[in-house]
Amino acid sequence: MTILVIAEHDNKVVAPATLNTVAAAAKIGGDIHVLVAGQNVGAVAEAAAKIAGVSKVLVADNAAYAHQLPENVAPLVAELGAGYSHILAAATSNGKNILPRVAAQLDVDQISEIISVESADTFKRPIYAGNAIATVQSNASVKVITVRATGFDPVAAEGGSAAVEAVAAVHDAGTSSFVGEELAKSDRPELTAAKIVVSGGRGMQNGDNFKHLYALADKLGAAVGASRAAVDAGFVPNDMQVGQTGKIVAPQLYIAVGISGAIQHLAGMKDSKVIVAINKDEEAPIFQVADYGLVADLFEAVPEFEKLV
Repeated sequence: MTILVIAEHDNKVVAPATLNTVAAAAKIGGDIHVLVAGQNVGAVAEAAAKIAGVSKVLVADNAAYAHQLPENVAPLVAELGAGYSHILAAATSNGKNILPRVAAQLDVDQISEIISVESADTFKRPIYAGNAIATVQSNASVKVITVRATGFDPVAAEGGSAAVEAVAAVHDAGTSSFVGEELAKSDRPELTAAKIVVSGGRGMQNGDNFKHLYALADKLGAAVGASRAAVDAGFVPNDMQVGQTGKIVAPQLYIAVGISGAIQHLAGMKDSKVIVAINKDEEAPIFQVADYGLVADLFEAVPEFEKLV
């Protein structure tokens, strides 16, 4: 078996989720090839070649792939992937954008957001907001799979010495074009890669009160997240949302502040190693999954917590 992993990157560095995806590929077994599609991605290809367990890096360096538009990348993956037993990508916005198109072009089913590899054709994935785990077996000739990064410990970023091979294929569908992007800049860690996450919910009452969480996060070196209720109320932007329809996180420490613990939110953070909950409602569902719980007014507890850090 030979497995193709689609590298997640920004044309400069390999995203951490790629290491988790390679880990999932290693569980399947066989040779692992990594595809780096982008523009001026020499540094990315070099880094990908050093990933432990990778035997070959395919590099598609072309302006058509500069912004990784799925309409252009998907035909490339489908063309290359037809010769592989498995095609894997992280279940990020990019992965979810590209692989369904690939599956359609190869006329096979897609297996989404796996959290475990049982065998080369059998996988586990969460359903019903993580309240049940489905075991899925596929007899597709090419298995197209997105990987939930939190389900697999990352492989080492160093130690490999894969061969690097250029790919000449260029696909420009001409049906979409890159217009622009606005990136939120922050000195705090990226939410899905942070080792510590501090999240606020409806109990924060308004966006201004998130300053308490920002102050605490800065002292802890943490990222700041939010529940869907806080996002829907307009307290914070939706790129901070943690949950089934937001970002899936599994940090070493997750601090939930003023979050009741709705199923939608729990689906996005319950794999965290240690969960701390602060809520004045002792009946809040969040306490059922928390390792440590504090029944208190967050506006008193968080400032006190910050002083102790």
